[in-house]
Amino acid sequence: MAGHSKWANIQHRKGKQDAIRSKMFSKLSKEITVAAKMGDPDPDKNPRLRLAVKAAKAQSMPKDVIDRAIKKSQMGDAADYSEIRYEGYGAGGIAIIVEALTDNLNRTASNVRSYFTKAGGNLGQTGSVSHGFDRLGEISYPVGAGSADEVMMAAIEAGAEDVESDEDGHWIYCRVEDLSAVSEALEASLGESTESKLVWRPQSRTEVDLDTATKLMKLIDLLEEDDDVQTVTHNFDVPEEVAAQL
Repeated sequence: MAGHSKWANIQHRKGKQDAIRSKMFSKLSKEITVAAKMGDPDPDKNPRLRLAVKAAKAQSMPKDVIDRAIKKSQMGDAADYSEIRYEGYGAGGIAIIVEALTDNLNRTASNVRSYFTKAGGNLGQTGSVSHGFDRLGEISYPVGAGSADEVMMAAIEAGAEDVESDEDGHWIYCRVEDLSAVSEALEASLGESTESKLVWRPQSRTEVDLDTATKLMKLIDLLEEDDDVQTVTHNFDVPEEVAAQL
């Protein structure tokens, strides 16, 4: 299966951290509000909300901000958001999946389409690229959680399907319906995870050259700067020599 992408780490080191953090908090708050509105406002009784809160804590979101987002879901004037997935191709034929939460489908669709066009890509139909990805639960741990062998054994015992480890940490994968159970079992053996979430995991990855990577960076930046876009997933890797030039 596809190896864990280091693109997130490359992006993280790019800078503009304050703006990125503010945007991230806004999107995490929206997911918390939507999850609480769709289910129970108690994270212990609402798996989706529990994951959203965990993701927020992993990014050091203050507790009062999390609580505010949950309370907002119970207010009568809380916006109604629709979940929508867009699929398309970036430069070099790279597959990209975009997940959004929006209160205006026409606005979001128009924006996403324009981003693909501006960055030399094209938006496709739903299902046009997702067949090349697996929908899985992903649980991440820092390097200090244990050796690759120790984490692998703990994951197997917890019922996970796959593990990837490198100098940046450990990523444990399981079936979507097993995420909660596997996460709880791992916490008993490895301690609290950094993050637990649902992901689109590419079945294979494509290495890109500098020109293609630059265009893809532009597309991902445009998408992630949009308030409606929650996640952007792709199937490319940046070779070390190319990353050094970015």
